[in-house]
Amino acid sequence: MKLRYLLVLCGSAAFALSANADIYKRVDEDGHVTYSSTPLKGAKKLHLEPLPTMAPPPKMSNASEGFPRVNSETQGRRDDKRRRILEDELATELQALDDARARLKDGQDNPEVYQGADGKTYRNVAKYEEKVNALQEEVRSHEQNVEALKTELSNLR
Repeated sequence: MKLRYLLVLCGSAAFALSANADIYKRVDEDGHVTYSSTPLKGAKKLHLEPLPTMAPPPKMSNASEGFPRVNSETQGRRDDKRRRILEDELATELQALDDARARLKDGQDNPEVYQGADGKTYRNVAKYEEKVNALQEEVRSHEQNVEALKTELSNLR
């Protein structure tokens, strides 16, 4: 309840300050502070300096004003260079995808084995699955990269 009363008083004080009204402050015998725009018994008038104000910054008519522009020939050269870079990256990524697929096929064709204490050869299924899963993830990663590069190339003008 006291907090609400204080908030109302502070709000009133803020409103009164913005309206340039006189502000009075009273402290009772219990130490409670009361602010008012009307004189109260035992209240003292506060002399507050006006708040500093600033003029708003001028509005720009166009957000790109003053931004450096390039001519169409320069932009065309930049676009051509970007296209060549993306095409080179795509060729590299396609080669990496082919290599990853070959490693996956080789990994799938050659199961992991170990020699038992009895001299027999056994398959290590857990190690095989771990190896194949890693190779499959590598292939998926290269496929996603190829797709992203193709999308970037298709977005060029």
